[in-house]
Amino acid sequence: MDVHWRLIPSAHNSYAALFAACEQNGYRLSAVSKPSQEITCYSLNSITERMYRDEIAGADCITIVGGPHASARHHEVAQYADYVVVGEGEYTLPGLLSAIEEGREIPPGVATADRYRPAEHTVLLDGYPPFSKVKGYIEISRGCPFGCGYCQTPRLFGRCMRHRSIDGIVAFASRFRDVRFVTPNAFAYGSDGVHPRFDRVERLLRSLDNRIYFGTFPGEVRPEFVTPESLELVVQYCANTRLHFGAQSGSDRVLRLIRRGHTVADAIRAVELCRDYGIVPTVDFILGLPYESDEDQRATLDLIREVVRFGKAHVHYFMPLPGTPLADTEPRPLLPETEKVLGRMALAGKITGSWMNHEVRFFKRGSHV
Repeated sequence: MDVHWRLIPSAHNSYAALFAACEQNGYRLSAVSKPSQEITCYSLNSITERMYRDEIAGADCITIVGGPHASARHHEVAQYADYVVVGEGEYTLPGLLSAIEEGREIPPGVATADRYRPAEHTVLLDGYPPFSKVKGYIEISRGCPFGCGYCQTPRLFGRCMRHRSIDGIVAFASRFRDVRFVTPNAFAYGSDGVHPRFDRVERLLRSLDNRIYFGTFPGEVRPEFVTPESLELVVQYCANTRLHFGAQSGSDRVLRLIRRGHTVADAIRAVELCRDYGIVPTVDFILGLPYESDEDQRATLDLIREVVRFGKAHVHYFMPLPGTPLADTEPRPLLPETEKVLGRMALAGKITGSWMNHEVRFFKRGSHV
């Protein structure tokens, strides 16, 4: 049975992980630039779904679609795709391919136009290689205990953090000179995601014989996890001179409403600590959040100004994502003064991001089926 993977730049890490999982079960996901016989697989987020919907609907082959958008809106996607993998795909996708090949009933975790049974499993990271012939970043943790209202991660992967073992990480890191990691919070490695275990983070870093990039894309951190102890680890073991974390808003009221789980003071403290340790902070912000007042937006702009005195800001305009508590809300317009200040900062090279164009944000980030 010929099985193909539709190449989409933002889904490369999904391709790497699922190529390896399917390979373990005797299926090879051949890369293609268009739908191909007999089966073509897709991983879609909320931007790419718009681009590939018609292609999938008109494909002259069996189509399987996964990814964050398909998982959140599987009933919709199943109207034009033959099968939708909902949630984690390492176990479900090979099982679905086997069921199609043998003419058996489709497994749980797969939606069709007329039925859906939720998955009955949770993926153990050590049970699957992060990549094989198709290289990708090494996923070291999955799941997030925080319930940020805009984020799909805890809805896709649960709120209980799971970690790949140090031995498993080291085995695959040996295939790189420079190594980067996929994780919702790099400094939470080995912990429950709320209470850091920096001893386990150090054990991981000490075990690696690579140039290590930790706490930067695609494995950022949370601001309250930026402490003297965590920064000492970066300085001692890592090659990166930047640290990437999310402040999201300069308003404590907005942070509470979106259930972010930290304060503005936590973000300011993280920026100041980075400066003290000679590390450049790169700080994420979301403007246009639905709870934002004019004063809240101005407070966020003030915090961005403070950040760029010592580091960089990465600014996005809020996009409601399916499956999240804020899915049905409307973005708040940017104030004219906000657009003007952001434009000046961008021209000066102080900020990056996509406050005018969502596609920029999504084409730079991948996520697992």
